[in-house]
Amino acid sequence: MRIVLNTLLLLAFTNLFSQNKVAGTVIDANTNQHLPYANIYFSEIEKGTFTNESGHFSIENLPSGNHKILVSLLGYETKSVNITLPTSTKLTIYLTASAIEMEAVIVSTPFHKLQSENVMKVEQETVANMKVSGAVNLADGITNIAGVESVTTGLSIGKPVIRGLSSNRVLVYTQGIRLENQQFGDEHGLGISDSGIESIEVIKGPASLLYGSDALGGVLYLNPEKFALNNSSHTDFGGNYFSNTQGFNTNVGYKTSGDHFKFLFRVSLAEHADYKTNSYRVTNTRFSEQDFKAGIGYQKEGFKTEFRYNVNSSKLGIPEEIGEQSTNKAPLLPYQNITNHIFSSKSSLFFEKSRLDINLGYIYNDRKEFEEHHHDDEIEHEDDEVLEAALHMKLKTANYDVKYNLPTFGKFETIVGVQGMNQVNSNYGEEALIPNATTNDWGMLATSHIHFDNADIQLGARFDNRTIDIASGLRKSFNSFNGALGLKTDIAKNVTARINLASGFRAPNLSELTSDGSHEGTNRYEIGNIDLKSEQNFQTDIALEYKNKHIEFFANGFYNAINNYIFLSPNGNTIDDNPVFVYLQDDANLYGGEVGFHLHPHPLDLLHIESSFETVTGKQANAGYLPLIPANSLTNILRIEFEKPWLKKGYSFIKLTSTFNQTKVSAFETHTAGYSLWSAGLGGSFSLFKNEATFTLSGTNLTNKTYISHLSRLKPDGIFNMGTNVMLGLTYSL
Repeated sequence: MRIVLNTLLLLAFTNLFSQNKVAGTVIDANTNQHLPYANIYFSEIEKGTFTNESGHFSIENLPSGNHKILVSLLGYETKSVNITLPTSTKLTIYLTASAIEMEAVIVSTPFHKLQSENVMKVEQETVANMKVSGAVNLADGITNIAGVESVTTGLSIGKPVIRGLSSNRVLVYTQGIRLENQQFGDEHGLGISDSGIESIEVIKGPASLLYGSDALGGVLYLNPEKFALNNSSHTDFGGNYFSNTQGFNTNVGYKTSGDHFKFLFRVSLAEHADYKTNSYRVTNTRFSEQDFKAGIGYQKEGFKTEFRYNVNSSKLGIPEEIGEQSTNKAPLLPYQNITNHIFSSKSSLFFEKSRLDINLGYIYNDRKEFEEHHHDDEIEHEDDEVLEAALHMKLKTANYDVKYNLPTFGKFETIVGVQGMNQVNSNYGEEALIPNATTNDWGMLATSHIHFDNADIQLGARFDNRTIDIASGLRKSFNSFNGALGLKTDIAKNVTARINLASGFRAPNLSELTSDGSHEGTNRYEIGNIDLKSEQNFQTDIALEYKNKHIEFFANGFYNAINNYIFLSPNGNTIDDNPVFVYLQDDANLYGGEVGFHLHPHPLDLLHIESSFETVTGKQANAGYLPLIPANSLTNILRIEFEKPWLKKGYSFIKLTSTFNQTKVSAFETHTAGYSLWSAGLGGSFSLFKNEATFTLSGTNLTNKTYISHLSRLKPDGIFNMGTNVMLGLTYSL
């Protein structure tokens, strides 16, 4: 491993730093008018500016080499421009008017930063849009992305599901590093606040080539908010009120950037009472969360670096049955008290024709769970010190990700890299769900993007090794080779096709290998299987997209074959009056996809009609169905966007989500009835005391429908999901 790292550094340092300047003009392609306030952004350097009132721009202190400029402006198609520095030529960039939303920068995949240029299909959604839809938190908001759902325990705990796969089969990245927080547990949520998160990207399907083990089902990539543009400062504060839980969240943030140094921070607080259904409040779904995020960056000539820190502390009630009916916000027993510290650094060295990226991270996850037998009375608890945690685990994870972007050779762009992780799990409570253990990962990869006149090809290969040293003296080691091949081409005018073939793997986690005990809230005694093999899969993904000025249409289909799929099954025995479940393996297949369109008819460009359908089926080789597979669903949205002298970025929408009956269930599940939910909202920005204020008003489940989601862990107890909820939000910028 040391030899590989030294080789990458040696390759990198054969080049020299230099600084450059680029200037140019942005022009309307149809009218030839100069365009003011267009955003100019160097995606790899993370540096940008705006055009002035005459449409001109200028950026200094840029490193030599090949770079990509993204030019965007509301009402125009985002344009990507390649440039080689140094240059004395002034740029002239033409933008084409379009009613389609601006393309955003894609961070989770290499090479190209616009989705229209990517070989791999990536879905992206902003947190702002999630809040517009009435999302209470991050776990709730990700369900707005096609092909993504959430396994929930009440309102506060949610685990992402990508095309039917979840838990350790879906890898979550935040601040550029993999999030590790004991995600093996049925009721272990993300532990991340949406405050200070700018957008979310989703890679559907195996992404082991880029991320290694646990990316077998896909990747959820959380992009933190950007630093301020050079020589500017920004302050904002705001909050949201939720009628159903009588809850709120509020946050304040500040960021400033000079020529070289950048700084930002954001503080947030959220509290919610038990959520209400049509008939009752669901006892102990209450929760609270405090979050702090900060970052500092430095940039000069051919070097940039940033360091970010996030601490999140949450107290989450665990619902078991319908009991106390109140709007108190302090959780009852049982509940979780979780503190998550995330440290990350992200650095890039720019050379004449290449770049070295170094990402380092450290996560300290402190999980305490308190159970009822530690206290005689069901009362509210404000001081954890009076209780002893029944379960107390500390998970410390250090990881690294080093990639070298080689000089472009003809039609080839190539990246080589190494990644690794050291993880230590320690128990401090009287119970131990999983033993003390140390996990070490390392992997090496190479991937290339090949540009042809009418097509783009991306391919790559990777080797990984995972070693788990268990306190009992056992050692388990897993190895895997994986690869990916993708093709993007225009098969007709305005029609783009993408075909991706990829393999992925997942090593068994500690719970699957070593469990031996009753798990709180699962009502079962689980016994691990130390002889489990790695899961290995191969997925075929085909995506078609038609796009012109006024209509977009997409159709995505996938087939995912998984060898050695790990699952729980009862063996007929009982221990402590709980049925015994053991871990077994069998081959499995998942298939399905998403189809939809987005229409904004001429001349009514302010009107947007969107519709999407998603489906997934999961089966074992023995013809039985897999558990926790989302039901088919259809979403229809009618949205109007408008501008008034007193209101900017105005919008209103109405949405109908229809979830169909789920009858394809595992042997240990029951059928789930379908349901339809209405939601609506409006909002916009206006001037208040010469500064911008933004308001949102939205309502979900407007008919107060009584329903149960198939992915709710409260379903076996017949507990309904949340009823009508109205959210009012306000943000003020200075």
